[in-house]
Amino acid sequence: MVANMWSGSKVRLRPVIPSDWKYFHNNDQDSESARLCDSIYFPRSEDRTKSWAEHTSTKPSEDDNVFLAIETLDGTLVGSINANSCNPRNGTFKYGVAIFREHWRQGYASEAIRILLRYYFEELRYHKVNAYVYAFNDGSRALQEHLGFVQEGILREMIFTQGKHYDEYVYGQTRVEFEKVNLI
Repeated sequence: MVANMWSGSKVRLRPVIPSDWKYFHNNDQDSESARLCDSIYFPRSEDRTKSWAEHTSTKPSEDDNVFLAIETLDGTLVGSINANSCNPRNGTFKYGVAIFREHWRQGYASEAIRILLRYYFEELRYHKVNAYVYAFNDGSRALQEHLGFVQEGILREMIFTQGKHYDEYVYGQTRVEFEKVNLI
């Protein structure tokens, strides 16, 4: 069997495909999950979600910025992960991950993050990654710390939801820190 760097023991990362639209559309109905990951947006029609999935499936990555689906090894779509704000000159990037609620706390996010970071550190020569986490997202804060990220700062009152402003925490990890935690 050939080892694929985009696969782990639980999940693989792959491009979004048009038929993924129904899973993302269903996830769009979970307002609390949307609040934890980003923002609650206006409702999107099925046709618009289909169009988004079609566009995303054919859109080339921009520089090193990428949006990928996370699926289990048996082919169940469980969420998505992205790398953004990639700056090869400075060797820095950010990432975000979203797991559909019914798949929370099964180790899918942590494995997907490790797969993505390994690629960026070992193949693209990036040096540091940052993650931005809303103060009210206790699960994501715990995940960052479990993965060995260090809280580097607090952006005060950056996020507005549920009628008030919340802080946003900045977490960071260098390649050396990643290697120590992941024993590579």
